[in-house]
Amino acid sequence: MRRREFLALACGAAAMWPMAVRSQPPTLPVIGFMSARSPEDSSHLLAAFRQGLSDFGFIEGQNITIEFRWAGGQYDRLPSLAAELVARRVAVLVAVGGDASAVAAKQATSVIPIVFGIGADPVQAGLVKSLNRPGGNATGYTLLTNDLETKRFGLLRELVPGTPRAGVLLGGRAWVTVRSRQEIEDAARKSGQHLIVATVGSDAELDGALRSLIHEQVGALLVAASAYFDTQRDRIIAFAAEHKLPAIYQFREYAVAGGLISYGPRITDSYHHAGIYVGRILKGTMTCPVSSDQR
Repeated sequence: MRRREFLALACGAAAMWPMAVRSQPPTLPVIGFMSARSPEDSSHLLAAFRQGLSDFGFIEGQNITIEFRWAGGQYDRLPSLAAELVARRVAVLVAVGGDASAVAAKQATSVIPIVFGIGADPVQAGLVKSLNRPGGNATGYTLLTNDLETKRFGLLRELVPGTPRAGVLLGGRAWVTVRSRQEIEDAARKSGQHLIVATVGSDAELDGALRSLIHEQVGALLVAASAYFDTQRDRIIAFAAEHKLPAIYQFREYAVAGGLISYGPRITDSYHHAGIYVGRILKGTMTCPVSSDQR
């Protein structure tokens, strides 16, 4: 579907909604919201998302309905969650909480408008054709937080200079995780830093990974960008504190919760943007391309 066709479809749907709202019984547009995260660690993000909707006059329970689906860090659940929302015939499908959520939404529909939020390059992820001309039925934002792993690694080395071993926790096994590992390992080779890398995709694997880091006597820890780690934030922070292990994370929420240091974008701003994008689609005025939010 070409971009102009998608915009025409979105505008046409928006034009019919006021009539539907006045009909008996009233029918409200339904927003499908799916995330790789969990509701327990996303309340502040939902508040920002709802504020973005409110900026365009959309209030949950008044003139819109939101159906939520949460994967809780279990990426293999995302395709079925996306399929559920597509079957529900939602007006807009919001796919946030990591690249896997956006990819699952894109694979589930080529017709329903998608607003995604990811941490990597949406072109490389296959979500859009280009940043200035997304094309298709998907638009959204990228935090580019996955592109900051080498920067976080450098800051960790400055924080703990001369440590013989540094640990890296990687979440999942998607293409972006493979790329992040390569970039971190390249930076480690150039600096002469010995790395202990653990790739984690489940609670059982996380237990084993944390034990292996202590067994290897790492002196510092980089927790790479991952929606799964966001769902395990308190557990990872407690582990680092218990073993007096200096660690760096992607979002300030980790530092607020007791983590030592974070370096990355302000994620609440991005969820606010997602709400604005949905509001524009529902109003039939969406003209914004994919944005890169590094604030």
